[in-house]
Formats: sequence, C-alpha cells, structure tokens
Amino acid sequence: MNIPFLGNRRKKHGEAVLAADPEGVAELLSECELLRSQAARAGIRLDDTAASLEALDQLVPLWRDDEEILPWLGNDAGFYLGTVIVRTVPGAVWDFWPDGQPVVRLASGREFDVVTAGQEWVVNGVPELSQLYGEVAEN
Repeated sequence: MNIPFLGNRRKKHGEAVLAADPEGVAELLSECELLRSQAARAGIRLDDTAASLEALDQLVPLWRDDEEILPWLGNDAGFYLGTVIVRTVPGAVWDFWPDGQPVVRLASGREFDVVTAGQEWVVNGVPELSQLYGEVAEN
C-alpha cells in the first residue's frame, strides 16, 4: 500500500527516516475503521493489545463472502497488527519502504510487512494475527 501523502523520505546515516511526524503517522495507521466496525459488530473491543489479536483470530470470517472489502479489511488488519506491535513491543516503530509500503521496524532492525500479513489473514485466516505478534514480540 503506497501512502504518498505522508511525505518524502530522506536518508540519514544510512537509515530511512520519516519526514512526517512519527506520532501522527502512528495515529493515522491505527484508525483501522473497517476492521474496528467488523469487530464491534461481533462484540470485540479492539484495545491495541495482544489479547485483542487473539479475539480477532476467533472471529467467524464472514467477510470472505464480500470480495470488495477483502483488500480494505486486509490493510486494516495489517495496520492493526502493526499498531499493537508498535504500542507494545519496545523499540518497534512504523517505517516505510521506498515504494511507500508501511512496515514495522523492530529494535533489531528487522522489518515486518504487516500489510501483507493482514491481507493473508483476511483471505486465509493463517497465520493468525496473535501468532504473528508472538513471533515478532519474542525477537
């Protein structure tokens, strides 16, 4: 997903640095309105915790019948997974690849493509969001 309105990137000491306000970017990516509305309809409150990822994994995937929302919901699932990681894993931050794809960069420098993970979860249900979170959190 390319997000061109977030600003230009610049290189500093070999590391990519966001030209935009990191807190503002994190807030924008955490909105996930479609996913939040789907979860609310099922009685799940998304509170940006690992437990909420487990609850999402238990949802009956009724959205798979609507191919129009799959890409949007997949993006939201990835953004939400990224939001939980950034808010709960020390040193994790949002970053962007040169093509504009949002990723989560861990303190180790490893980058995690949460949008692709969200797309796979929405379509296939695997890997589970909580499983992905667990793998990232333990590194």
